[in-house]
Amino acid sequence: QVHLVESGGGSVQPGGSLRLSCTASGSIWSVNGMAWYRQAPGNERELVAHFFTGGRTAYADSVKGRFTISRDNAENTVYLQMNSLKPEDTAVYHCNAVVTTTSQYVGSYWGQGIQVTISS
Repeated sequence: QVHLVESGGGSVQPGGSLRLSCTASGSIWSVNGMAWYRQAPGNERELVAHFFTGGRTAYADSVKGRFTISRDNAENTVYLQMNSLKPEDTAVYHCNAVVTTTSQYVGSYWGQGIQVTISS
């Protein structure tokens, strides 16, 4: 079993900042890519930022220059620093990780999601 637990969401005013964290735990052999997705009401889930194995990162155009994804490999944790937040960033944010388990199964795992609300 692999579990992803997110933290750091909440409600802030436009222009504010939040930092999301997601830690993977359980029967982990190695954690490969880690990413953040988000889903706003009535919308499909979309990729926000991806931290690839090896350190390369990628961002959705809508968050480039405002969001930064980083990772602590020793702690199997990925972070999303969100600055200059806009109302359109309001969504449930989900963490995703591709994990090789101790039984050598490779799977994609999701966190439960965390609410981020940007409102004045």
